[in-house]
Amino acid sequence: MKKLFNDNWTFCKIHLENSDSQINLQEIINSLFIDSQNKNKQQNINHSIKANLLNKNNFSPVEIPHDWLIYNTNDLYENSIGLYKKDFELSKEQFQKETRFFVRFEGVYMDSSIFVNGQKIFEWKYGYTTFEVDITPFVFEGTNTIYVCAVYRSPNSRWYSGAGIYRNVWLITTAKTHIVQDGISWAAVKLNDNSYNLNIQTETIFHATTEHENETVEATVVHTLYEPENIANNLFCSKELAKTNAQISIKAVFTDDKPYFFVDNQEKFSKSSQTLNLKNIKEWSTEEPNLYLLKTELYSKNGAILDTSIIRIGFCTFLFDSDKGFFLNGKYQKIHGACMHHDLGALGSAFNKSAARRQLKKLKRMGVNAIRTSHNPYAPEFLDLADELGFLIDSECFDMWEKNKTTYDYANYFKEWHERDTAAWIRRDRNHVSVFMWSIGNEIYDTHQGNGLEISKKLVALVRKFDTLNKAPTTIASNYIAWEGAQRCMQEVDLAGYNYTERLYEEHHKTYPHWKIYGSETASTVQSRGIYHFPANFRTLTHDDGQCSSLGNCSTNWGAKNSAEAIILDRDATFCLGQFIWTGFDYIGEPTPYFTKNSYFGQIDTAGFEKDSFFAYQAEWTTPKQLPMVHLLPYWDFNENQLIDIRAYSNCAKTELFFNEKSLGTFVHNHQTGKTISGEWQLPYKKGTIKVKAYDENGICIAEDSQSSFGDSVQIIMKADNIEDFQLKEKFEAYLATSSEKLKGSPDFSNINEPQLLFVSIFTNDKDGNFVANARNRIKISVKGGKLLGLDNGDSTDYEQYKSSERSLFGGRLIAIIEKSGDKNEPLIIEAVSAGLNGAKLSFDNTKITSELLPKLNDKDEKAGFIPVRKIQLTPKGSLSLTNENKSVEIEAKIFPQNATSQPLLWQAVRLEGIDSKCAEIEQKDNEHIIVHAKGDGIFRLRCSCKNNSNLPQVVSEYEMSVDGFGTTTLNPFNFISGCEAS
Repeated sequence: MKKLFNDNWTFCKIHLENSDSQINLQEIINSLFIDSQNKNKQQNINHSIKANLLNKNNFSPVEIPHDWLIYNTNDLYENSIGLYKKDFELSKEQFQKETRFFVRFEGVYMDSSIFVNGQKIFEWKYGYTTFEVDITPFVFEGTNTIYVCAVYRSPNSRWYSGAGIYRNVWLITTAKTHIVQDGISWAAVKLNDNSYNLNIQTETIFHATTEHENETVEATVVHTLYEPENIANNLFCSKELAKTNAQISIKAVFTDDKPYFFVDNQEKFSKSSQTLNLKNIKEWSTEEPNLYLLKTELYSKNGAILDTSIIRIGFCTFLFDSDKGFFLNGKYQKIHGACMHHDLGALGSAFNKSAARRQLKKLKRMGVNAIRTSHNPYAPEFLDLADELGFLIDSECFDMWEKNKTTYDYANYFKEWHERDTAAWIRRDRNHVSVFMWSIGNEIYDTHQGNGLEISKKLVALVRKFDTLNKAPTTIASNYIAWEGAQRCMQEVDLAGYNYTERLYEEHHKTYPHWKIYGSETASTVQSRGIYHFPANFRTLTHDDGQCSSLGNCSTNWGAKNSAEAIILDRDATFCLGQFIWTGFDYIGEPTPYFTKNSYFGQIDTAGFEKDSFFAYQAEWTTPKQLPMVHLLPYWDFNENQLIDIRAYSNCAKTELFFNEKSLGTFVHNHQTGKTISGEWQLPYKKGTIKVKAYDENGICIAEDSQSSFGDSVQIIMKADNIEDFQLKEKFEAYLATSSEKLKGSPDFSNINEPQLLFVSIFTNDKDGNFVANARNRIKISVKGGKLLGLDNGDSTDYEQYKSSERSLFGGRLIAIIEKSGDKNEPLIIEAVSAGLNGAKLSFDNTKITSELLPKLNDKDEKAGFIPVRKIQLTPKGSLSLTNENKSVEIEAKIFPQNATSQPLLWQAVRLEGIDSKCAEIEQKDNEHIIVHAKGDGIFRLRCSCKNNSNLPQVVSEYEMSVDGFGTTTLNPFNFISGCEAS
């Protein structure tokens, strides 16, 4: 029996000072439950750390999965030790039946130690692989206590990892003779159109005492394949399709003194193989992810049931061709993949299935058909979702081998632990139909310099050892592939992964014609949702506001120039299997090109809101047959006559832009060979509406999008982002209540009690009902009948706490993550208020969701606090082109909303690169009025900004200006000169 073990844990965290990095933490941990009077065993121990860890007053209840670092956004990489404690009961009856007890941890980050009843019995170094602890020799009837200690030392990753027991924990109870966990593996071999042989291998074990090690027991293993019934995304054993059984002999093994027996001694398992011959099979694909259930039962000689296992399986074929590309079930398919890190935004690394489901559904809508688990094994439930929703998985295990990338990373343990971790990785995930690649490493420096070839061979051999039926090919993701060392290593794997080296595709295809090449990591474009740095034809990476432009003019030096380049390079390399763009979602950490909180690489931000680049991929990776789409950017609220770049992405044949119903021209979208993927226009801003229509090949309009001018926020709007998924648990429980008899022989669904989360999207409308796309209002959230787990707006520069109840909108949006209480009769009520705005209320009572308006919160109320600026409107009192006849111009600034808190405005005359311009001088009359004086010929941008109480400008308003007739300005060689000024 497998039962969730997540309840009733308590937790204590101890901060480690920098000076503590010199102490031997392992000695402290090993001595935690040793009597402090025993001086011989406790030399050089920091007793204050030990005392604080064991002080019961320092413990507080926590919910597992748990990430202790996410609670302080100002110290997301805090050096610290976490200690978890749980008391649990074992019955007399269980011991009379000689029950075996195992605790299975799906992920503990990192360097963890397990204590049972005061005795250290186990440790596990890697934070990303699943491990199982046999606690049988250390427990007794009555109350038992388990402690889990994890150590977080920074830096140990190049991204945010989180810390703690951040995935599910399970208590597994078995008979002495049982099926080994992860001991069933299968492979489907296609015979003809709809017929398959299902080859199944089963590992079993008979635990015995030392004096019975030479004994064997007779048993019967039975495999039954079912076509399942799907109720609320849970599969039931419904229609039996085929069955096979075999008599087996299971050798006795003594395991009590071997804590790592299940990863170190797998050759001692008893193994059996069976085959089911199947007809009329519905194949699994990314479009139709058909799944089946394989039930395995182990019976004793006298017919008593000893153990049962039920796993999901799917039937499909993978073909990788070095010239023709990738084929799924014999059908050509380009890999349209996305790399993902494992954090879930405001939830940190604490895994939640409903949050991951939301992520994957958004990526599916973008056209993504594959995920690369960068750069480590993911939670098993994530792979369950990939099986269910139709995603191919490039399962990756290591970001480093023996050579460190950061001081405290896994390289410190790789040599000793990689065999165990490879076993844990492959054995756990080999039964997922979605897994179609095993990646043994990412950007591994050892392959470039060191013994990378030897390690490559060893890892490939280990993968083949544990993927016993050869379900998926091996690969490696290399950014060193231009050099000989990495090329030698690449010869050892089945598929050749290229990181940011698409320029080598053609050359290497000729040099190594047998290589099956794909882009394991591509793109790396950076963009902030709702941020536009004009003009679009000028490329620069950094800006004063700490944001990246969504116009496709902000790029890294190693990645693609823009999304279009990444799409076209992959599309036109016909022999290339496809690509995995970096990344699907933003993630915490790696905030290139700044030193802010989270990354800018995603097509979707950490809050789950789509950026404009999302629609660039959707336009090229989906078809109108799936869903016709068109997306228009930017929003429409700028300075009068400011020249605005306009883009339209569409998967249709043609788009046409209109301003106030007047056509501004068309663009033909050539999705097969075109070198431009978006319609592009320029228009001086005036109030009104820009609209784009998308047409099919016959000239029929099949999709539209528009952007209208808007005013200040008046009304808060709340919408449930994932209401259908949120209701799944209630639907499932209702079905269970009436169909328990029907479900006999199905999995134990009592374990399905993970929290279902509601994601509530919060934004504002103006008085005419238009979305206010640049709103930054502060929104306060209250919840009844549930719990607010976090707020996120996706802004990398915003360090407000994820776990607070108040947050500013960014790009006009905010997400609230809500967990409903366990009381089914208590309605869930969410309220949102903000100074000067009409509030909103959302109520959910398990059967329907209702919304209503709340009275306006008085902006003079002391509780209203700070009211941010959303826009600075600039008005010139003359021409923006300065000449000898027109040497100066006065500019007035007006802030919106008009009730915004007063704050200083920063005025600048800057070059396109963002540095001060020598063309003009600013005379400031007061906060809102300046005079611009011409100084030298050239073009510059007048910039006015404000910070809204942050460290960086949050609102930036600009006009392009010019000076002519004053001559060229000169540089002072005795002062600092920026490089771009000398170019």
